[in-house]
Amino acid sequence: MQEFKADPAFAIADEQALRSLFPPTHTLAALKSLPRLDGHAQDFIRRSPFLCIGTQDASGKADVSPRGDPAGFVSVLDERTLAIPDRPGNNRLDTLVNILANPNVGLLFMVPGFDETLRVNGQASLVTDPRVLEGMAVHDRVPTLAILVRVNEVFLHCAKAFRRSHLWDPAHHQDRRSMPSLMKILLDQTTGAPTEEAALRKLDDGLEEDYKGSMY
Repeated sequence: MQEFKADPAFAIADEQALRSLFPPTHTLAALKSLPRLDGHAQDFIRRSPFLCIGTQDASGKADVSPRGDPAGFVSVLDERTLAIPDRPGNNRLDTLVNILANPNVGLLFMVPGFDETLRVNGQASLVTDPRVLEGMAVHDRVPTLAILVRVNEVFLHCAKAFRRSHLWDPAHHQDRRSMPSLMKILLDQTTGAPTEEAALRKLDDGLEEDYKGSMY
């Protein structure tokens, strides 16, 4: 595939040029940003089983990572403080290392069946405080640490993106079998996947078994 190069004649170089392309925002959009978690925001977070967290390293390299657990897995410690448990993963630690270098984070909370999302921006830190972690145990397994987020901004995001994408509509769900398995893709991208179907199936089964034993 040939590399695409943007035409600099069509580049947007400053905020004034950007805003000239759009009408002014409406009053509610400007006023809805809150400095703390009100009752509605707290209720939304307690219903949410899934969020995405955006981070950056010291040089500005960005990353977005998913976090998921039973609904209400994020603890609302007060109107300005959230705690997110860190569950076992692949130990790349991208999000956690970024937070150490640059504490600014953005959170996007989702609730299955809700077309609206909740956006939270703030500063994060990493803690091993037992007072925070003990309430986050699942199957008697306490997380190694939690991401503590000091909230600076919170607001609900409208339903347009989810309605355009039909994200929750089963009629628009795609068959996972239309793409190769995760193991097949990862091996194709790295060391090479086995050509024998039985060998690949064994690897797929092994990943499923690992999921069962390492979720928490």
